[in-house]
Amino acid sequence: MQYLGRFFHSQKKLVFFGLFDSENNLVYPIESIFYPNKTGSPYSFNHLKPILFYNPRKIIGIGKNYKDHIKEFDSKIPTEPIVFLKATSSAIGPEEKIILPDKVGNIEYEGEIAIVIKKEAENISEKRVLEYVLGYTCANDITARDLQKKDGQWARAKSFKTFCPLGPWILPAEDFPKYKNLSLKTYVNRKLVQSSTASSMIFSIPYIVSFVSHIMTLYPGDVILTGTPSGVGSLKGNYKVEVEIEQIGSLINSVSKELKLKSNNLSQ
Repeated sequence: MQYLGRFFHSQKKLVFFGLFDSENNLVYPIESIFYPNKTGSPYSFNHLKPILFYNPRKIIGIGKNYKDHIKEFDSKIPTEPIVFLKATSSAIGPEEKIILPDKVGNIEYEGEIAIVIKKEAENISEKRVLEYVLGYTCANDITARDLQKKDGQWARAKSFKTFCPLGPWILPAEDFPKYKNLSLKTYVNRKLVQSSTASSMIFSIPYIVSFVSHIMTLYPGDVILTGTPSGVGSLKGNYKVEVEIEQIGSLINSVSKELKLKSNNLSQ
């Protein structure tokens, strides 16, 4: 399998877009994730670290898209997708720390399948959606649950810095047309807490992309989070969260509490 991403070579202090050939453990430098033309000789993956593949222009979320998650919250099945936005400053890559802000109450993980947009899309039909999808990746829609309940709308609860881990790379849609088979699992401290597939979504990937494109223009690199299955739960300092999509790999992030400033520093 081949994947699109961005990589850091620690010895060469080099950051580049790459095409990861997982079978041969090689990463080829490419022009960009949107134009994967090889531009040089490959590097061994062993010398590289995957980083955030792109800085998205928008991060769009879909709420309540799995029946078991809706049941978990004793809620109603929506008649159309529930759309919300996360701040782009919430995006982080694999192995970066999730920082739990102080005094916001309960903070929870939400493992999700994410869609990455390939080209500008507006008012597209379901039948043409896959022409506009670059691929799929793992996501963790971190949520300050108490604030979500308090506010009613979800932007604040979902937009704190580090609240949107993405990665580790992108599975090209053209290489994996059977998107319904994408298999999602979430582990907290190595314990399985979520498990589902894209086929269990209430609104399918093509329906979601088409629906959102009729609301707003989608641009290359925009990310759409497709919703989380049941099994969400609280995060604490020193936890480790792994979101795994079988056909892609694992997005792993450790969790840290926000550092508190000493009172005598506040006046300086």
